[in-house]
Amino acid sequence: MNGYKETAEFVLGLAKEKGAQKAFCYVLEGEKREFNVDGNEFSLFRTLFTRSVSITVFVEQRKGSVSINKFDKEEIAAAVENCIESAKSAMPDEAWEIAPFIGKKEFNGGVLTPDTDKLFFRAKELLENIKEKHPAVITEQMIVDYKSQKGVYMSTEGNEYYINNGSYSASLMYSAHEGEKSTSFYSSDVTVDNLDKPFIECAMIEKELSDIEKQIHTKPTEGKFEGRVIFAPNCVANTVFGNVCSNFAGDSAMLEGTSVWKDKLGETIADKRITVSFKPRDSRIINGQRFTGEGYLAEDYDLIKDGVLQSFMISQYVANKTGNKRAPNTSWDMVIEGGTTPLAEMIKNVKKGVLIGRFSGGSPGANGEFSGVAKNGFMIENGEIVSALSETMISGNLADMLFNLVDISKETLEDGGMVMPYMSFDGITISGK
Repeated sequence: MNGYKETAEFVLGLAKEKGAQKAFCYVLEGEKREFNVDGNEFSLFRTLFTRSVSITVFVEQRKGSVSINKFDKEEIAAAVENCIESAKSAMPDEAWEIAPFIGKKEFNGGVLTPDTDKLFFRAKELLENIKEKHPAVITEQMIVDYKSQKGVYMSTEGNEYYINNGSYSASLMYSAHEGEKSTSFYSSDVTVDNLDKPFIECAMIEKELSDIEKQIHTKPTEGKFEGRVIFAPNCVANTVFGNVCSNFAGDSAMLEGTSVWKDKLGETIADKRITVSFKPRDSRIINGQRFTGEGYLAEDYDLIKDGVLQSFMISQYVANKTGNKRAPNTSWDMVIEGGTTPLAEMIKNVKKGVLIGRFSGGSPGANGEFSGVAKNGFMIENGEIVSALSETMISGNLADMLFNLVDISKETLEDGGMVMPYMSFDGITISGK
């Protein structure tokens, strides 16, 4: 079929004809121009095209969903039929709901016309910068690309949301080597809407490359003690607040009633210096979410404000099931603003503890108990980094840890998908040999 709108209208019309009371459809086409590096050498350039039609229907409060990657009329008709049958076989649930009439919206953003030659120049420059400035680093894999997407979201409630956006990104996987010694792998990523700066100057790529070079020669932690842990920005986002959000504020935790925060809306659940926001419309977020899967327009919001729980990260469905309000967006465009303390000063304030860049461990328990291996880290004693770490475990409780905040760094990672500082916490168990 020709045209996003025509395809979506065909889907919705056929769905209603087949018995759906409500439905929505997302028709999307994407393009990616990608340069690959393997083992420090360029290995591939390719252009990839994707297309998808995602369909959701509601038949007597029974939900059915299906996705296909073809735009042929016959294939789409068969997909609608399958979606209807899927809904009819589901259990009815009065909590299902989609956004009411909002109208027609257009969302354009980022880079709509790519400069492939300059993208290759920046990719080649990045590889040369790494070889020159960080000779111990081997770039195991590097993907530098341009991604774009165009499409439309339409619903039986009359909503039409047109999207057209694009962005550049660089993704690195690397390790440092000296003779037979080597570090564990580390990754750096950034998404941008222009190519004005060398990639090595974006996000924290330069610092992360420098840090990995210092981790070739490691020492295990001796003994077991309670100390201070400084989490690097990616660790703050994933290990700390990624798990906090999933365990205490997300759909599953709230629906299953396992969240330790389920009855604490409006209460203090963290140090008053902690504010965690989700801001897809922030200028530092590249092509952030503009509407949710249920058809609501995405708005910025605070999950935690000055230590007080402001919201849960839940869909309209879970909100209806639990009696709470849905989150204003469903993105992971997390923003934690920087503090006033430089990282160097944060380190000077540590009597005994560790700085970690990555954490390897299982999912925390429902109550927030966690344990795992500290990766890409450093031992700190009397305010100085004394060695890179190996064979070091950390453990604690996420809910308790939020009250044991020591400092938030002045420096922040801005990688196009989030804004994140270093954060240090006391009362964490650190153990080694």
